[in-house]
Amino acid sequence: MADPAHPFQQCMDSLEMGGESFSYYNPLKLNDPRYERLPFSVRVLLESAVRNCDNFQVHPKDVENILSWEEAQTKAVEVPFRPARVILQDFTGVPAVVDFAAMRDAVKRLGGDPSKINPVCPADLVIDHSVQVDVSRSTSLVRNTPNPGGGLRPGHTASRAKAAVPAKTCGGAAKGCNICLNTGLPKLEEICPFHQQPTDCQDALSQNQKLEFQRNQERFQFLKWGAKALQNMLIVPPGSGIVHQVNLEYLGRVVFNTDGTLYPDSLVGTDSHTTMINGLGILGWGVGGIEAEAVMLGQAISMVLPQVVGYRITGQLDQLVTSTDVVLTITKHLRQVGVVGKFVEFFGSGVSQLSIADRATISNMCPEYGATVGFFPVDDMSMVYLRQTNRDQKKLEYIEAYLKACKMYRDYNNSDQDPTFSEIVELDLATVVPSVSGPKRPHDRVPVSDMKQDFQQCLDNKVSFKGFAIPKEKQPNAIPFTYNDTEYTLSHGSVVIAAITSCTNTSNPSVMLGAGLLAKKAVEAGLTVKPYIKTSLSPGSGVVTYYLQESGVTPYLQKLGFDIVGYGCMTCIGNSGPLPEPVAEAVEKGDLVAVGVLSGNRNFEGRIHPLTRANYLASPPLVIAYAIAGTVSIDFETEPLGKTADGKEIFLRDVWPTRAEIQEVERKNVVPAMFKDVYARIQDGNEAWNNLEASDAQLYPWDPKSTYIKSPPFFEEMTAEIPSLQPITDAFALLNLGDSVTTDHISPAGSIARNSPAARYLASKGLTPREFNSYGSRRGNDAVMARGTFANIRLLNKFIGKAAPKTHHVPSGDTMDVFDAAVRYREEGHSVIILAGKEYGSGSSRDWAAKGPWMQGIRAVIAESYERIHRSNLVGMGIIPLQYLSGETAESLGLTGKERFTIQLADDIQPGQTIDIKVNGRERTFKAVVRFDTPVELTYFRHGGILNYMVRRMITA
Repeated sequence: MADPAHPFQQCMDSLEMGGESFSYYNPLKLNDPRYERLPFSVRVLLESAVRNCDNFQVHPKDVENILSWEEAQTKAVEVPFRPARVILQDFTGVPAVVDFAAMRDAVKRLGGDPSKINPVCPADLVIDHSVQVDVSRSTSLVRNTPNPGGGLRPGHTASRAKAAVPAKTCGGAAKGCNICLNTGLPKLEEICPFHQQPTDCQDALSQNQKLEFQRNQERFQFLKWGAKALQNMLIVPPGSGIVHQVNLEYLGRVVFNTDGTLYPDSLVGTDSHTTMINGLGILGWGVGGIEAEAVMLGQAISMVLPQVVGYRITGQLDQLVTSTDVVLTITKHLRQVGVVGKFVEFFGSGVSQLSIADRATISNMCPEYGATVGFFPVDDMSMVYLRQTNRDQKKLEYIEAYLKACKMYRDYNNSDQDPTFSEIVELDLATVVPSVSGPKRPHDRVPVSDMKQDFQQCLDNKVSFKGFAIPKEKQPNAIPFTYNDTEYTLSHGSVVIAAITSCTNTSNPSVMLGAGLLAKKAVEAGLTVKPYIKTSLSPGSGVVTYYLQESGVTPYLQKLGFDIVGYGCMTCIGNSGPLPEPVAEAVEKGDLVAVGVLSGNRNFEGRIHPLTRANYLASPPLVIAYAIAGTVSIDFETEPLGKTADGKEIFLRDVWPTRAEIQEVERKNVVPAMFKDVYARIQDGNEAWNNLEASDAQLYPWDPKSTYIKSPPFFEEMTAEIPSLQPITDAFALLNLGDSVTTDHISPAGSIARNSPAARYLASKGLTPREFNSYGSRRGNDAVMARGTFANIRLLNKFIGKAAPKTHHVPSGDTMDVFDAAVRYREEGHSVIILAGKEYGSGSSRDWAAKGPWMQGIRAVIAESYERIHRSNLVGMGIIPLQYLSGETAESLGLTGKERFTIQLADDIQPGQTIDIKVNGRERTFKAVVRFDTPVELTYFRHGGILNYMVRRMITA
């Protein structure tokens, strides 16, 4: 029903379909010729501003600013945006629900109604970050297939003479098998996946899921409380898939229908790869958990109207090239162009050659090329995908009709529809070649044909993103080790992890079936994967399992060790689990540059596994190829993958499937019935989930003994009044950091090292090391997370001069853990700040990368530049982000980090203002820009952070 008082009531329109009447705000009724020149992504922003204009959060002036995008895009014009929904995963979702629970407590303490603290817009939380690859390879595989390392079950014969080696029983827990010891599962005669011998373990999938529930029972119970207590929140149980793939295949609406009113689906998410949904024509991007909570509470996002880079795609892909190769090429290209803080919108005739899964792969890696979004407007291919994934036919009809009525529906072959862009760059698909990216960054693309030479150069180069500084005399090192009674050797470049993982690729049937077809051809040619390589397959949804089985490739993947180990992010986020002990010992003994190859989206140093110093992103077929080769130091053109039983050399080209082969299998086997069957049961959960008991109370009953869920201290000293701005006086630098410090460096998600402050804290609570779990799983406990801040073993602090989670306490010169130094500064009454280089906070959106520093007492960061989401999170926690003037650095200013810094913000401070920072009292000053980019951010800061702002707003509403 139209609101006659609405400022844009004249834009109301109606649509009649199938006997139903729908209403919507039609931007065309603004009768402004500028609308059809706007990029399609900006049209979504405009529609939201028109529909949500309330003269409070959104004003008519905001609509005019967006219409004036061509002129306003370079003027840092602030506009509001109200997304239709929020999506979360459990690593970031748990702290968000913890904050909601804590806000309820705070509102009650300050005299308000805690029941008001609920998500206002729909919020979907998918539990996908908890499962780890504790166990890999299935028991049935080891029992029934040849194993070049031996370990066949008695009574089974090998197809190759050298494979048959008598097996010895590992004896399970009784003989000290770490895997068997940790399961607590009923005894079954199976094969230990690390020892390749009979034991009492179950298969990898069920065992990993059981371990997931053992470790995360408290977290899962807490989330079930949230699902009961908080209105408008959907929890998708563990074991269902990866958040972005579930979003693409199931949760994505494309067009919302709320009480008969239609509007574009849009969202923000607490994971930087939320952008994957852009491939389906849904505008969305990652924000910090703190900002997402504000959206959940009904706040508009305040954003600077972005420039929009048009990315024209032309031509056709070569038959041997995958969509992964395309995205790695685009990632490197756009990194070179420079698109940080900008929208990227794809257009051109080549887009019509890309499936929605291909487009989603490209959009998924948007954070890696630095843009805010990588948007593909809806077209006919989008509708084909919606039908393929079993979306309701009636909905499809109004989706298409509505988008066409608002001119938000594209024909990529019609250049007359091309809007105006800030700039245009181009890619001819015919120029794309098979590629990987690494060894330490996702945008360091390497053509597969150059891989052997490039890796050798990395060994030679000084320590850097493309260097390991391995002395020439140590490069030939070959470390022998015994695995399953057979001797092997590891050297620089040896593959020890090969993982088909991540929504980036497992959402794409073409590359998944390509991997399956390659596995089939490889097995038929007699090729194998060495048993010590930790191989795994972790699909993003049950649909993948369905079509791999239906196409008949599953047995071949299993024979190469790529069994399904779980449904979640797993290796891509660092949940790779332990390496076999003999392998770990060999890597450490030889100080080897061991390699992980994964079909993920990030490979930052220290992320995948502490012992894989080099990690390469690759398509699923290439993951299998490098696993078979056993090394990345190989030229696939001239060196064979292996030999048949009769000595014939088998090259990669002999087993590589063409796109035509893959498309034929996909056409036959990826059908709507699969999606219908899988997603009809997605909210049912499994027996373990359904048996969890959770409180029905309005306020969460915090357990003081819990080491997973703890009431955070963010509101303990909060008053109803807004505090005055306080200066930072004579602060010490807690850390002096360089370029590209990631959120993984700041707040790691992986395992908790036994000698770390977090480990000491957990041990003091009576936990043993095997019960520590990961930092990601303990994000609901501030005591663990504060101690885990800057605990990444790959952190490079200039005070120390080598990679270590350490710093100098400047007054004493003592070297200590970062957390311990922060505590000591606090006890001495000193404030602390951080000095950093370029791209500070790059990587995953991670609210604890801001909350952790706040808990360590960090008041400000001075950096050369920031990653967008992390800068926003710092503001959201009341930490001042300062930026050196262009061309200036700590080095150029002569700063060693051992000085003392005074920072005073005036009461009338303005966004983007330049201020003086005093060094050592009045000894000297330098200038820096205050990176509060909008007035709303400044408001949040004055309140002490966005959550404090929301609590005060609720108690005064």
